[in-house]
Amino acid sequence: MKSVKVSIFALAAAAITVLAFRNMEGGSISGKVAPLDGANQVWAIQGADSMKTDIADGTFNLQGAKAGTYTVIINAKQPFRNVTISDVKVDEGKVTDLGEIRLEQ
Repeated sequence: MKSVKVSIFALAAAAITVLAFRNMEGGSISGKVAPLDGANQVWAIQGADSMKTDIADGTFNLQGAKAGTYTVIINAKQPFRNVTISDVKVDEGKVTDLGEIRLEQ
């Protein structure tokens, strides 16, 4: 019985390790918008592939982006205008920080 518990524990530990490293594939795109409540979503588009995430407290982080070049679109709230950033380069395992993105009316 003791060896069964040890085996189950070892299997669970291995599964957790695999799942933890699975989220580290690809790169990520992060940034901040100003004003903080001026936008609600951000999109990253590469060819026919796209990904999106919500903007919370003015910050965003798109994780799991494949290496390559993206167009990033910030969906602004009224009265602000959407922002498009072209040629955003993402490298495997690295964070591409877009810094502060100022929204204009």
